[in-house]
Amino acid sequence: MENAVVISGCSGGGKSTLIAELSRRGFAVVSEPGRRIVAEELAGDGKSLPWVSLENFARRAIDLGRRDREEAHTLKSRWIFFDRSLVDAYAALADATGDISVTDSLLRRDRYHPTVFLTPPWPEIYREDAERRHDFEAAVTEFERLATIYPALGYSLVLLPKAPVEDRADFLLAKLSGN
Repeated sequence: MENAVVISGCSGGGKSTLIAELSRRGFAVVSEPGRRIVAEELAGDGKSLPWVSLENFARRAIDLGRRDREEAHTLKSRWIFFDRSLVDAYAALADATGDISVTDSLLRRDRYHPTVFLTPPWPEIYREDAERRHDFEAAVTEFERLATIYPALGYSLVLLPKAPVEDRADFLLAKLSGN
């Protein structure tokens, strides 16, 4: 899906805020699977919370990410912005299981726009909450893992500036239009 643009990167780096701004501007967006899973698990038995079982959480994120992609095919929008992607979910599964081969299938299928936008570690805005219970150091480790795996899968990375959300959205849209 060439119009499926991934916004990934550091947890707590402003991805969801940027997705909300792009939605406000009329673009199609897909919210982060992880946040949706955590909300469901907190209301349920909690067996797939990332701090209980990262493997179960990642497998659920893969399933939800696939459904999100299928549903996105029906959207009529020049750009569809994804708050994280299947790559993030597979990277979490590889981290949980130690099996890095789980990402091999991503080279051939489940492709997104070739440019991925990453939110950098930004300690001034990072906050733990009921759904984000890891510390900033863990978020930075996650960022480094994603900044390695996306290029290994053939994606180009663009680091989003540490700037107000409106400026970030303008920057991202300018990059997509070739400016």
